[in-house]
Amino acid sequence: MSANRRQWLAYGAAAVAAAGAGAAWWMHGERGAGSRGGEVPEALWSLRLPRPGGAGELVLADLRGKPTLVNFWATWCPPCVEEMPLLDRFRREQAANGWQVVGIAVDRAEPVDRFLRRVPVGFPIGVAGAQALTLVKALGNESGGLPFTMVMDVGGGVHARRMGKVESADLQAWQRAVVHG
Repeated sequence: MSANRRQWLAYGAAAVAAAGAGAAWWMHGERGAGSRGGEVPEALWSLRLPRPGGAGELVLADLRGKPTLVNFWATWCPPCVEEMPLLDRFRREQAANGWQVVGIAVDRAEPVDRFLRRVPVGFPIGVAGAQALTLVKALGNESGGLPFTMVMDVGGGVHARRMGKVESADLQAWQRAVVHG
């Protein structure tokens, strides 16, 4: 199979995934900036994931007690790729306020490494592979669509869940609500 044909197949798969995510959002409603969801499941805090390029391990338990944005994404997901610079800017702007931003790639290590060479970000990325979709569903995203973002407050509670591309207004609302509670 030619590289061009593989690329078009990947784009087609991404379009189908995006359409499925959109349909799920329309049918079930968005879990947006104000949705609260109780405590973060231990399955998330117990994650220890390899970082791209052999840069060690991402240990999510190290982030407990800090306002944290966790973004599940993949290199083959166009809205995921589009929101990465926005999430990185949020991390830079909010680091002084104690915010942590973490990316969990629902992907293989090689494409993540290639992507991060083209679009470097300053927040830690862990590579979880396709098995992360099971966790995404357990975290409240029944459809398993990407991107999927969770915001946790300092007390360990889920402040917000968002399926779909994050916008600046989401980040501003989450920052105000979590910091000023």
